[in-house]
Amino acid sequence: MTQMFRTKKNTAADGNAQDVTTRMAMPGTAGVRLEAKPIALGVSALVGSLMLAACGGGGSGAGPQPLLEARSKGILTVDGATFRDLNGNGKLDPYEDWRVPVALRVEDLLAQMTLEEKAGMMLIDTLNPDAGGVVSPTATDYVKAQKMTRFIFRSTVIANPVNAAGAGGGFGGAQVSPTEAAQFMNAMQAMAEATRLGIPLVFKSNARNHYDRAARAGINEPSGSFSEWPKEPGLAATRDMELIKDFAQTAGAEFKAIGLRGLYGYMADLSTEPRWYRVHETFSEDADLNAQIVTTLVKNLQGGPLSPSSNVAMTMKHFPGGGPQEGGGDPHYAFGKNQVYPAGRFGDHIKPFKAAIDAGVAAIMPYYGVPIKLTYEGVTYDQIGMSFSKQIVTDLLRGKLGFTGYVNSDTGIINDRAWGLEDKTVPERMAIAITAGTDVMSGYHTNATITDLVKAGKIAETRINESVRRLLIEQFKLGLFENPYVDASKAAGIVGNDAFRAKAELAQRKSIVLLQNQNNTLPLAAPSATKAVKLYTMGMNASVVGDKQYGYTVVTGDYDASKGQTRPAVPADTDYAVIRVEVTNVLPKDYVPKEGEFNLQFGGALPEELNSLSFTTMAAARSWKISPSLKDIQAVMNTVGAKKTILNVYFRQPFVLDEASGLKQAGGILAGFGVSDAALMDVLTGKFKPQGKLPFALANNLDAVINNDSDAPGYAAKDTLYPFGHGLSY
Repeated sequence: MTQMFRTKKNTAADGNAQDVTTRMAMPGTAGVRLEAKPIALGVSALVGSLMLAACGGGGSGAGPQPLLEARSKGILTVDGATFRDLNGNGKLDPYEDWRVPVALRVEDLLAQMTLEEKAGMMLIDTLNPDAGGVVSPTATDYVKAQKMTRFIFRSTVIANPVNAAGAGGGFGGAQVSPTEAAQFMNAMQAMAEATRLGIPLVFKSNARNHYDRAARAGINEPSGSFSEWPKEPGLAATRDMELIKDFAQTAGAEFKAIGLRGLYGYMADLSTEPRWYRVHETFSEDADLNAQIVTTLVKNLQGGPLSPSSNVAMTMKHFPGGGPQEGGGDPHYAFGKNQVYPAGRFGDHIKPFKAAIDAGVAAIMPYYGVPIKLTYEGVTYDQIGMSFSKQIVTDLLRGKLGFTGYVNSDTGIINDRAWGLEDKTVPERMAIAITAGTDVMSGYHTNATITDLVKAGKIAETRINESVRRLLIEQFKLGLFENPYVDASKAAGIVGNDAFRAKAELAQRKSIVLLQNQNNTLPLAAPSATKAVKLYTMGMNASVVGDKQYGYTVVTGDYDASKGQTRPAVPADTDYAVIRVEVTNVLPKDYVPKEGEFNLQFGGALPEELNSLSFTTMAAARSWKISPSLKDIQAVMNTVGAKKTILNVYFRQPFVLDEASGLKQAGGILAGFGVSDAALMDVLTGKFKPQGKLPFALANNLDAVINNDSDAPGYAAKDTLYPFGHGLSY
């Protein structure tokens, strides 16, 4: 970028003149997509002259000159150090000075902000690029008119994007390449830099580093080009904190490479209610294991308490624990809004959040849910959504647990999911949430709602200032005020690189749990020069199973009934049947959503079918789909022989292998939590010995699931098929 230079004298607060050099961008360069070279002092200039007494590098103590980059504002040189002139006034303000402690930088900037700018800080909404990474008109409105500085990025990032002609951002976003994603976020940061005060943006994303064939926008994102690790229960199944440390550092590096500096994750919720469809995003049913995992994540994904070296700022969710859902419903929907604690285990659900707080997590997200008949440590909690509850957000989270970061609501609490406040207006809901202590309203982008409340005396501006302080701390500590840009030319080489993928693939293998191995059915017999071993597979890629490294003769039983196809017959001389079983939820063709069901767009079964968690009841249900069908699985088992059948079940939830289904008769049963066919084959053949341990118990009958206490882990011994921690090996 072309720059010109001018030098003048500035008078410091002590009356002494300072040499100030300002580098100004030439007019007409704003808005042009350029990858400008970062501006930094040479090594010789760093020696001796920058060991300053004041706190530097985001307020973490005396430190070296940080790397700066500016695209429309000037660069100031003061006493041999350089700074971004974010408000363009030609002098060094405290908030622009990386040597000044963060608290003082925040106060200086806060004093310069208008009410509208403060209100914009408290809003976050989805903002995706259009196809090709193009910035949409919506982005301009959000940044320039609504004064927003936080956004949710949901687009799939993939090497070869596929989009329909004219594809727009939308809620799920257009597909973009890693380079396009980085260019988009750089363009957005340039737009923010050009605003009055140059406040940088924070882009957040849900988890996107997991093997998931049924990812849903608003819940989790497809991995695309990112390294594919097992799902969260799979990470827990490894019981390997060094592996989870590797995962955290890898995911953080990939996020940062494209400009994502915030993570909506991870879920510290306990999987104590098996009917809750979000179990696949939790780690385990055990509070202590979850606490250990989230501590490892905060220390390695975020890098402990925020600093310029942090890859991302984490938002732990969903306080005070979204696991104990009444009847298994989810509070994205009206029928699932209640959270219950029949076993009195509320304290268990808080434990992982306390661990995250102690590790320095930046933000916490309360859930939509309403606590029903909850009394804990002498406090009876109001039956309103968690983000609206002062008892939850201020008294418990901040008061008792000592959290000092910011509180980010879940998406849509103001417009769509104001449970317990359905009769209130949008402004009333906003006022209640802010008064309760919530700092950022997700899924909302109307600045005037907040400013009008302040002007009407419904909320004091001092309360707004509290939230803005908490929010600015994140942007300062991440070093975004010094350089919010990334090198887009390097993004594709970082995201999903070979080293990252190798670690993820190893983690998949370590996550597989061997549940049952009757008569040592596994590992599969190896073929030899004199004897072929013949497999009949369903739900697997025949080219992977038939790879020459294994040497098997493979016949696939997969078919497409919608095209009039029928299942290929099982050859008479088949040695083994190997079947991958996955269960998903589908909407019946005649489904008509009731109020508050939102077309079940975030997943899950029909409310009347939440109890259908056994394979027999799921096979008969309208909103559950077993792939391959239970009928086909049973037919293959009958033909090949149950003891020569190996089932790999993706336990997205703790499904019940009921007696009527016949699945328990299989010779080998393995639990998967998001693994590739290659990972599974390595375990089946003994190339990699199974070592995973169940992250949650599995019941042996459906009544045990239906009658379980939603806030308590596991089942009575008589109702348990496999307990928490179960896992065999060879």
